[in-house]
Amino acid sequence: MKNQKLHTRPGMSRRTFLGYAAGISAMGALPPKLSHAADELNVLVWCDHADEKLLAPFEQAHGVKVNVKIYEGTGTALSIIEQSSPGDWDVLVVDAPDTPTVAGLGILEPLDESRLSLDDLFPPLISAEFNHVDGVRYAVPEKFGYYGVAYNRDKVDPADMRTAQVMWNEKYRGRVAVYDYYFPAMQLIAISMGRHPDEIGMDDLPVIREKLLAMKPNVKLVGDIVSVQNALVNGDVDIILNGAEFSVSVLMPTMPALDWTIFDEGGLMWIQGIGIFKDSGKKDLALEFLNYILSPDGQGRLATSECYWAMPANSQAVLNEDEKKILRWDQQPAFLDRSVPSTISQPDVDLAMLDIWTEFLQS
Repeated sequence: MKNQKLHTRPGMSRRTFLGYAAGISAMGALPPKLSHAADELNVLVWCDHADEKLLAPFEQAHGVKVNVKIYEGTGTALSIIEQSSPGDWDVLVVDAPDTPTVAGLGILEPLDESRLSLDDLFPPLISAEFNHVDGVRYAVPEKFGYYGVAYNRDKVDPADMRTAQVMWNEKYRGRVAVYDYYFPAMQLIAISMGRHPDEIGMDDLPVIREKLLAMKPNVKLVGDIVSVQNALVNGDVDIILNGAEFSVSVLMPTMPALDWTIFDEGGLMWIQGIGIFKDSGKKDLALEFLNYILSPDGQGRLATSECYWAMPANSQAVLNEDEKKILRWDQQPAFLDRSVPSTISQPDVDLAMLDIWTEFLQS
């Protein structure tokens, strides 16, 4: 397998907001409390799947109760699974690029694509390399978003936000927060140089390091999503780098000055997937749940979860006009055309990137 390292991406970071973060973290520490009744489905998921507006239609249609356990980060999910008994869980949500690693542990059910609602999913999501392991699908992309820039458009020139050069624009000295996640920041720098993230090698790192350190005078804060989001909301900063729809969309209905975009030079995508546990005793019901989540109605509800908003994977997702505007829905084809999935580099490159990031944090 090309890369065994798990993404530790957003867990608590992308998927939790403001005061909600502490509650989700506490829930992640609790041992599973599961029911095995025939009319219940046990799902191990991110916080956006716990929204009652998402679960209620499925529960009513099938006469079942969906028991949700929220976790943060693939490593945490694997720890929960290790402490559980076979058959405890039916459905898993995972960082989509981690699917090959998780499937390699033998805990995911191979999916029959003829029984999945895939026709209206955005092609770049379906065609991503991690979708299949030895020709077999184990999870389906269900929601995605971008690492780019979020900002207060009353405080900045929105035209500046469309280019990666904003990272070094002296106009914003001391006005920038950076979401503390090393490889999106460094991959965005690579994209600004015309370098595909998958192609980053040791020879590229000196220039990436130089550009990363050159960004520091503009940076007032480096922190998790709660910290940088609060800084933007409170006016302590005007820009979040490594942020995008996941960091401000849920706030935009009440704070219309907030906005987000990706860079003209290219965008960097995060993608989440959903699959079925191999040991589930309710695989047919679990498959019904997957197809509901992938349906236009399920996708619209998932995209606008109270936990965090992001892009539905289904191009026919049911969204109202205000939601479409906030999610820049009409621009998605163009965004996707110039975006690539985020990735973890080969181990030697990844370790070197972590060292550079530590230097950046301490500089």
